[in-house]
Amino acid sequence: MVSQLRERFPEAILTENLEALDPWVQVAPAWLRQVCFYLRDDPQLRFQMLHLITAVDYLEKASSGPETVSEGHFELLYHLSSLEHRHRLVLKLRLPRWKEDRIGQLPEVPTVSDIWPAANWHEREVYDLSGVRFVGHPDLRRILCPEDWQGHPLRKDYSMSHQYQGIPGR
Repeated sequence: MVSQLRERFPEAILTENLEALDPWVQVAPAWLRQVCFYLRDDPQLRFQMLHLITAVDYLEKASSGPETVSEGHFELLYHLSSLEHRHRLVLKLRLPRWKEDRIGQLPEVPTVSDIWPAANWHEREVYDLSGVRFVGHPDLRRILCPEDWQGHPLRKDYSMSHQYQGIPGR
C-alpha cells in the first residue's frame, strides 16, 4: 500500500511506520487532497471510511532572555479504513504552530469534507479546540465552545481568562 503511494506520489510521502499499532504515513500538507482522493478511489485501496481527525500539539518553550517564545508544531491525524479490503491507515500531517511564523495566524490545511463527509464535524472540532483552519470547509465555525469564546482551549499555550460572561474561570 505505501509502496503504491510512494510510486504514485514520490514527493508527498515523507516517512512511515507500518509496524505501529496503527500503521501511519506522513504526508506533505500540500499533497493532502490528492493523496486522499487516491486512497478513497483506487480499487486496490478503497479507504471509504474516515473515523477521526484529531490534532496533537507539540509545544516547545524556548527561553530567550526575559521572554519565553513558543515553538513546536501540530500533527493532524486522519484515521482511515477500507471496509472492502479490511485495512486501516493513519495519515499524519505536520503543521507549524502559526501560519508563516506569524503569531496569532492559525495554521491552514485544505479540507477533506468533500472527500469524506464525516470530516465536516471533525474539522470543525479541530478548528474549535486546537486552532487549525481548514481551507475550503463549507461551514468552519465553532462546534463545542460558544461562538464568542476567545482562543482554542487544547493549544498548550492557551491561557484561560479569569472570567467568561461573569462566571469565574479559575
